[in-house]
Amino acid sequence: MIRVVLADDEKLIRSGWTTMLSLHDDIAVVGEAADGHQAVEAGAGADVVLMDIRMPRMDGLDATRELARRCPATRVIVVTTFENDQLVWGALRAGAAGYVLKRAPAGELVEAVRLVHARDAVLFPDALRRIASPHLGTAEPRTPVGLTPRELDVLRHIALGRNNAEIAAALHVTTETVKTHVGNVLDKLGARDRTQAAILAYELGLVFAGAGAEEPGSRWR
Repeated sequence: MIRVVLADDEKLIRSGWTTMLSLHDDIAVVGEAADGHQAVEAGAGADVVLMDIRMPRMDGLDATRELARRCPATRVIVVTTFENDQLVWGALRAGAAGYVLKRAPAGELVEAVRLVHARDAVLFPDALRRIASPHLGTAEPRTPVGLTPRELDVLRHIALGRNNAEIAAALHVTTETVKTHVGNVLDKLGARDRTQAAILAYELGLVFAGAGAEEPGSRWR
C-alpha cells in the first residue's frame, strides 16, 4: 500500500485528489496539509507527498527541502499549475522526485505516484532535460570521483530516464546487477534518489540537455 499525503492550501483540490486516488486499491491517502508546515509534519510518515508550490506559512519548495532533510525515505511530487522551469528546477534541487501539472490527466498523477514510490526510474526525463538546459555550464564534462566506467554508464542511463530493466537490456546484464550499480552510484554521488543523480549528471556535463529524446524509457512528457 502506498501511503500518500496531500499538501495544497485549497481544500477542493485535496478533495479531488482524495476521490481520484481512492479508486486505486494500492494507494491510501493517510493525511492532508493546508500549508508547508503541516506538509512537513504530515509527510513524515508517508511514502509519497503530493506538494503544491504556492502555500501559506511555508511554500512547497521549503517544505520539500525540509522533508528531504528530515525524512529521506519520503518522496515528494510537486503538483503545480505553473509551467515555470525555474520553479520546477528549484523543486527538483530542493529534493522533489518529480513534478506533475494540476491539469494533467488523473491517470498520469496516479502513475507518477506509483513510479516515484517504486524508485525505478526518473519521473519526466524529457522535461528534466529541457529545464536543465539553462543551468548547464560550458565546462568540459567531469567524471565524478570514484565512479567506475560501468557505474558511469549506468548514471547516463539513469539521466535518460531508463528504468532498471531497460538499463539491464542496454548493458546486457541482469536487473540485480543494475540495482547494485544504481545503489553504488547514489552512494558515491551522495544523491538521495535517481532524480538527484540525473541532475548531477547534467550539471557535470555527462549528458547534454538535448540527448536521448527518442531513447527507450523516455515515456514521460
